[in-house]
Amino acid sequence: MQKHYLKIGGALALLLATACSEKEKPYVERPSTDLYMEGYQNLLKNDYKDASEAFDEVERQHPYSEWATRGQLMSAYANYLNGDYDKGIATLDAFVQLHPGYKYIDYAYYLKALCYYDRILTVMRDQKNTYEALSALQAVVKKFPDSKYARDAQLKMDLVYDHLAGKEMNVGRYYMRHKLYLAAINRFQVVIDAYQRTTHVPEALHRLVECYLALGLKKEAQVVAAVLGHNFPGNEWYGDCYLILKGQDLRPEWIKMDEGSWLERLVNVRVL
Repeated sequence: MQKHYLKIGGALALLLATACSEKEKPYVERPSTDLYMEGYQNLLKNDYKDASEAFDEVERQHPYSEWATRGQLMSAYANYLNGDYDKGIATLDAFVQLHPGYKYIDYAYYLKALCYYDRILTVMRDQKNTYEALSALQAVVKKFPDSKYARDAQLKMDLVYDHLAGKEMNVGRYYMRHKLYLAAINRFQVVIDAYQRTTHVPEALHRLVECYLALGLKKEAQVVAAVLGHNFPGNEWYGDCYLILKGQDLRPEWIKMDEGSWLERLVNVRVL
């Protein structure tokens, strides 16, 4: 029995010694170009973790070299490819602070936006990353309007707006199913007011019609249907509204509206 314990103790000691030797790797100084190329080769092999470590080593061994600056940006890129978005964002934040005038600073902003954008969750989940992505994409477009990344950032912004509108629609439909019509109206109105360029606007208008009819507000429902028909005459949602309100005058001029009222604002919706 004693020999058995001795064997176990010896094995544990060997494992501890091996672990310590792995943690205490000897420092070997290497040229910055060699470290950078090692990171680049690892990227080509899809070894993103090793690539990031190699690029970080460039900065650690040669902090004031041009290769260190490049390496910091490439390390963030490797982290992004590896799905380590938090580390990538932290690296990019430090990069922007240290090198605000760097020739590829626009890419740093764009890459940070991608780190948030790729983490956008379904409309059923919390949208914190969606708002972070929107803010980061807006920074790219605002700070670097002539950058080659600005167009893609703008396209992604449009998708983000559509996603946020989808979130509002999802909540609005939930309220409708539970007959909480006033709460649903508020959600659909947000889509119409804040996300006019998204694909969700026709349905939002249609749902407003349904909500107003459920509340017995026929006049309001007719005005909203008129707005839907004016902006989306061939849309399927307008077809549904027409069937619901068949035989009613759906022109927006038929009702007198006070200047500045919610009805006037609704009728003046213009989706570009």
